[in-house]
Amino acid sequence: MKIKQIKQNFPYHLLLEADPSSAHIDRYIREGYCYVAVEKEEIIGVYVLVKKEEYTSEIINIAVREDRRGQGIGKLLIHDAIQKSATHGAKKVVIGTGNSSLDQLALYQKCHFRITEIIEGFFDSYPEPIIENGIACRDMIRLSYVIE
Repeated sequence: MKIKQIKQNFPYHLLLEADPSSAHIDRYIREGYCYVAVEKEEIIGVYVLVKKEEYTSEIINIAVREDRRGQGIGKLLIHDAIQKSATHGAKKVVIGTGNSSLDQLALYQKCHFRITEIIEGFFDSYPEPIIENGIACRDMIRLSYVIE
């Protein structure tokens, strides 16, 4: 597997799995850097990294193809994002997910991110309700990783 940056032909089918708003994706894909995990010429994972402040990067979207989940690819993508952030002088990497995204919350904490903020009602403005694991997704859980 290789992780590389792409500047066009973004894998919307994967990006939409992590964020159901194509308008949001269109906005942050222009601000950030899109990286894909490629194996045998096929994209199996993606993340978008955005510089938020002078010393902070944000993983604003991350997704792994459904048939490849549970194989450590998400963890590799997160570690790649942390490494790229550190190389560019970041001291902290942040990531956010919905209150109903139980697998993502577990993954991020396994990668040593800590919960730092809850933004109540963040997803209430989305045009369609989001339901995951039988839970209404309404609040954004923000997590941070401090680069040492």
